Amino acid sequence: MLYQIYETQRALMEPFAEFAQATSRLLNNPANPYTQSALLQRVAASYDLAYRLCKDYEKPEFDIDCVSSSDGVEMAVVERTVLDKPFCRLLRFKRYSDDPETLARIKEQPPVLIVAPLSGHYATLLRETVRAMLAEHKVFVTDWKNARMVPLSEGEFHLDDYVNYVQEFIRHLQSIYGNCHVMSVCQPTVPVLGAISLMASRGETTPLSMVMMGGPIDARRSPTAVNNLAMHKSYEWFENNLIYRVPPSFPGAGRRVYPGFLQHSGFVAMNPERHASSHWDYFKNLLKGDEDAVETHRKFYDEYNAVLDMDADYYLDTIRTVFQDYSLVHGTWDVRAPDGQLERVRPQDIKTTALLTIEGEHDDISGRGQTRAAHGLCTGIDEGSREHYEVRGAGHYGIFSGRRWREKVCPEITRFILAHHPAITTAATHDSELPSDAAPPERDGKSRRTARAASAPAPRETDTA
Repeated sequence: MLYQIYETQRALMEPFAEFAQATSRLLNNPANPYTQSALLQRVAASYDLAYRLCKDYEKPEFDIDCVSSSDGVEMAVVERTVLDKPFCRLLRFKRYSDDPETLARIKEQPPVLIVAPLSGHYATLLRETVRAMLAEHKVFVTDWKNARMVPLSEGEFHLDDYVNYVQEFIRHLQSIYGNCHVMSVCQPTVPVLGAISLMASRGETTPLSMVMMGGPIDARRSPTAVNNLAMHKSYEWFENNLIYRVPPSFPGAGRRVYPGFLQHSGFVAMNPERHASSHWDYFKNLLKGDEDAVETHRKFYDEYNAVLDMDADYYLDTIRTVFQDYSLVHGTWDVRAPDGQLERVRPQDIKTTALLTIEGEHDDISGRGQTRAAHGLCTGIDEGSREHYEVRGAGHYGIFSGRRWREKVCPEITRFILAHHPAITTAATHDSELPSDAAPPERDGKSRRTARAASAPAPRETDTA
């Protein structure tokens, strides 16, 4: 019933939102002789803010048409759907150039599967992540679908299905390139580690490297507000209070979901003062005519306010497996394969995949130590192939978006991937790809892995900001 009430309220607010937008534009029209009036400016700004607060936010576009390589050559980018599954599309951002040298270079660059989170927002939240990675990599991204748009005839979607999707995507890239690298941001660190563990246990070829960023590998460490909610509420509480059926007006009518609007309410409730202050600043910037600040606010909230429904089975599985039973760290996680067989997840079986974990110093979603816990599970990976990187001053979003991501984190990931990509020698890893205060790779002809294995008793700690 709550979902129907929300949709009814949204439908009733839509005409007012359109009226507010039209009024704001009318009052700001250059043809209006009174547009410079201080009173009208305040009224126009008020209507603009009202429109932003009342409008319906649809799924944004990635909107990546071109990128520049590390040496400044501009490349056109075309977004393509490579695989289309009931609950996810695998996208490729294919680069084009008419410069022969650039074409030859990008042909040899590593393929990277970026597994986007399925935790409320669309994959477009990683727009900056994708854009930066395109400079030095072939980029593929998981684009998770809004569950309310998936017909009931497609069946249920569980955490096990998520793990199986990731394995299928990895195999697809391996069939094209021989192998690939995998990068998971936030929530998918757990299913990605599970997927690669299962591949290793079966004796399959595993990715060359896995980069895990700000995820709840061990949610018991430095618990945040998100962790505390999951730990202190019972499984039945989540099922009884947060799960609703999709209304008849959508293709997925009748599907049990955790609705996006409830998730959004939870996001806002974590920092209500910050959001209120942000909207007040937006109003003041409209009055000052600060177009840059206004546009920055709009872009952020166009993304932040666009949320999707998650299939109930997947959401509840995640609550129980990751945040209540800690099945991964306890070694009790069994995943059902597509053929129906249950398989035990054993991260210790991973031996040929390098591991880089990344955490933000001030992450309020996945606390410090939660992602780094992967090193204690992946004991089969030699120490020279494992690294940890803490980003000083960064919160959760700062490790994959913004200045710190562009200047510190992305170069660190690029360095790590190139160091474990067989087509590129250590000498090909240029100093310009490293953080300014990070040590350059060894130049003595040995791989970074071999050189560090002889001397490092633990994962390398890079602590630049």
